[in-house]
Parts: sequence; structure tokens; C-alpha cells
Amino acid sequence: MEALRSYGPALLQGLVSTLMVAAMSLALAGLFGLAGAVAKLSSSRTARALALLYSTVVRGLPDLVLMLLVFYGGQIALNELAAQAGMGYIDVPPLAAGVLTLGFIFGAYLTETFRGAILAVPRGQAEAGLAFGLSRAQVLRRIVLPQMVRHAVPGFTNNWLVMVKATALVSIIGLDDMVHRANLAAAATREPFTFYVAVAALYLAVTTVSLALLRWVQARYSVGVRVAGA
Repeated sequence: MEALRSYGPALLQGLVSTLMVAAMSLALAGLFGLAGAVAKLSSSRTARALALLYSTVVRGLPDLVLMLLVFYGGQIALNELAAQAGMGYIDVPPLAAGVLTLGFIFGAYLTETFRGAILAVPRGQAEAGLAFGLSRAQVLRRIVLPQMVRHAVPGFTNNWLVMVKATALVSIIGLDDMVHRANLAAAATREPFTFYVAVAALYLAVTTVSLALLRWVQARYSVGVRVAGA
């Protein structure tokens, strides 16, 4: 316990980094997911094919492999382009690589979540909006998106919980997150069990609070909705 008291503040600082990565990745994944869902439901065959390719390939590859590809392969490609443009060496920060990779990966999962939620909104409402003179973008923003939230929350919750746990992988590429600091503390004190249990408890606390907040969101968007059989 003495070791945990000594390194506890460092773990909490690492928790802040972990939550930052998770929040930024979620925002990026939401953009990828919404774009992918709209593309899958569009009338363009090319857009549907690209969205299908994106969701199929990304969901079929391990997260760690994609993260290493983005961090190392992306950095090599970026510097080759920079060299051709006469620029100097560009170092991709682990934070940016981690956020981009997690956002790109979970955007593929959210694509399916958002697609199903959009399909759950009665089609007649969108058609009514078009009949009243709204553009397709206005129908999506004012009619479809507000109503799809209720249907998307369960799948969104599952993806968020998995993403929070997946942030532990970012320590592999050198990000100074909670797991990285636990590794350093465990090596310095030779008490790995203590610090990994502490990290597990912090992850459990984050997921528990997340579940409570997302249940509130679902209840908030379900006001006035009658449950079948009730």
C-alpha cells in the first residue's frame, strides 16, 4: 500500500490522459460512423461500396495491428510525402496516432450502429419532411438524427465501453497513459499486482460511471415513448 500511495498521483494523471484519448477517439469515431452510415444508405453505389469496404476490413483486423500500422506505416508515408515536398522530418505524436487509430477503428463499428438506428426511424417522417420542402441535409439534421439517438444508445454504449478498454493498447506506442505509468511503477517497486489491480479498479470505475450516464441519456430520449406490451 505504501507503493500505491507513492505512485497513486501518477496513476491518476495517467487516467486523465486515458480519458482524453477515449473522448477524442469517440468524437472522431462518431464522425466516421455517421459518415459511413449515411454512405451505406445513400443512393450512390460508389459510396455504398466504399463504406462496406471500410466497415468490413477494419472490423476484420486486430486493433493492435492497425495501431502499429498507423503509427509506424503512417509516419513513414507522411515523411516520404514531406520529403517530396521539401519539408523536414515529421514526428507523429503517440497521442495523435492513438486517437486517429481508435477513432478510425471504432468508426467502423459505429457505422453499423448508426445505420441500424437510422433505419429504425419511420421512413414516412423523412418523406414528409421532403414533401414540406426540406432538403435531404435538413431532413437528416432536424428529423432523422434527433430520433435515431434513442435507437443508437445501446450499441453506442457497447462501443464506448470497448473503446475505453482499448485505450490500454495506446501504451504500446509510448503514450504516457495510465497503463504506461502502471508499468513504470511496477518495474520500480517490483509490485506489479498492486498497480495492475489499481488500474483495473480505475477502468471499472470509468465504465460504471459511463453506464450510469448513458442509461440517463437513453431514458432522456425515451420520454413519451410507449414500450410494446406495457
